[in-house]
Amino acid sequence: MRITGGNARGRKLAAPKPGKAFIRPTCDRVREALFNILGDQIAGRYVLDLFAGTGAIGIEALSRGAAFTLFIDQSLEAGRLIETNLRTCCPQPTAAFVQLDLTTANHLQSLLAKVPEASRFDLVFMDPPYQKNLAEQVLTMVEKSDILAAKALVIVEEQRRVNLPAEIGSLTVFDQRRYGETGLWFYGRKPATI
Repeated sequence: MRITGGNARGRKLAAPKPGKAFIRPTCDRVREALFNILGDQIAGRYVLDLFAGTGAIGIEALSRGAAFTLFIDQSLEAGRLIETNLRTCCPQPTAAFVQLDLTTANHLQSLLAKVPEASRFDLVFMDPPYQKNLAEQVLTMVEKSDILAAKALVIVEEQRRVNLPAEIGSLTVFDQRRYGETGLWFYGRKPATI
């Protein structure tokens, strides 16, 4: 696994130890495609990386000019991997890691209560374990929260055969891409475009 673009392009990311199947990094090809789609929408943005795992998505965003990334994962091992990968790729990152179980609404609400009112996320990446019915649940929690900027994009990575709703509250799917067994859903408030 390597960073595919920006200041840290080509730098190698630490991966989970064998047998740690609960961390499934987004492959380089999907990450590169995703950031090619987003183009110049990364620079200066506040990014929220949910189910962060190795931190590859959030670090890729920092490499491409994001102003700040908040990494969320329930695993302490993920936190250690993210810390290692930040040291390798971003000498002085504007980032933070919070250990949090996103399967419980109360936990997400406690996080949201700590986010300063002025801090709203422009980009939210969500990569829950595949086929665990977590994507829709957490997407609903995020939509109901007050952490999204007015023109925020929420990108969900899931197994391509999963059926995610076309609308969740004020969020609407405006694009969907498939890469092998991986699907990406792009949500935004109407009218949303990339």
